[in-house]
Amino acid sequence: MENFVLENPTKIIFGRDTIAGLGKEAAVFGQKVLLVYGQGSIKKNGIYSEVENSLQAAGLTIIQHGGVKSNPTLAFVRKGIELAKLHEIDVVIAVGGGSVIDTAKAISAGAVVEHDVWKFFSGKKGISSPLPIACVLTLAASGSEMNGGMVITNEEKGLKVGTGNKKLCPRFSILDPGATFSVPPDYTAYGAVDAISHTLEFYFTCRGDNTCVQDRFMEGLIINIMEACDKALLDPHNYSARANLMWCATMALNGWTSAGLGWVGFPMHMIEHAMSAKHDVPHGAGLSAVIPAWMRWQAERQPAKIAQFARRVFNIAAADEKGAAMQGIERLTAWFTQVHSPTTYKGLGIPRTTINELAENSQFQAKI
Repeated sequence: MENFVLENPTKIIFGRDTIAGLGKEAAVFGQKVLLVYGQGSIKKNGIYSEVENSLQAAGLTIIQHGGVKSNPTLAFVRKGIELAKLHEIDVVIAVGGGSVIDTAKAISAGAVVEHDVWKFFSGKKGISSPLPIACVLTLAASGSEMNGGMVITNEEKGLKVGTGNKKLCPRFSILDPGATFSVPPDYTAYGAVDAISHTLEFYFTCRGDNTCVQDRFMEGLIINIMEACDKALLDPHNYSARANLMWCATMALNGWTSAGLGWVGFPMHMIEHAMSAKHDVPHGAGLSAVIPAWMRWQAERQPAKIAQFARRVFNIAAADEKGAAMQGIERLTAWFTQVHSPTTYKGLGIPRTTINELAENSQFQAKI
């Protein structure tokens, strides 16, 4: 195990009927709230009313900024920054999944500076004093509710780029599994794939040898994510399934999984970012196409860790490492297919002629 520092300042408020406490928690940070949310689903399922009632009961002023799309855009972030500055916002509250939370983080960072927010993503400026961020989670997927990372798409440049800073960790996040009951089957599956991908990136790219604690932790998360996703797809209102899926997705990318691993990479995400920047595919769907292909490539070079994954997660009995690795990849791919998440570029509607362009874009984004 390598040396590490683990610091996560986010307060998690987990469980039934916790949205009612939003206003009291938010009032600690000021009186003016910028409310960031997506395309309107929270108004259909009643979550918006819960949020609004709680904030109003606490005497807070709400400035609306709804309309975040999947693969959130720089243009929308810039509009949010204008609103935050105009109304002298005290706290930014995200109600949604990773796209909404990442948008809120970018707005909070950009609202306190005079330069363009893209300079944070291009590495030209550092984040120092963002506005406080809070969130009400409505999709189990990204882990953004308990980490300092954010990813934004620059449509003009055709780039989807991430950056991070511990000061972007939400001050508090409300995780009510009931808020995910209305998530449709496809995005339930895509969210589970996203959470699995976060653990696999760390699991397969770390260079340390003594990683037994983290390996077992990540293997357990993956098993629980798949089991919870299966149950949630059978019964969308299964509270236990939604709760397990939500908490596993949060733990997959909050610093705990990577602690002690030393250097790790995010190659599968770099490839998917290029895909969704160019073709606007759902992030989880893109990952389920990338993961099996990357794992097959990796198995040709370093099969041992993939074989370990196969034996522990899928009980593969093959003695040789290459054979076990390939069987494990087949089982994971079969699960993606079972939950109706695409496993090929063709399934995403991406022509093979764009592969070289996506490869170049992935390498460019990795250097930023």
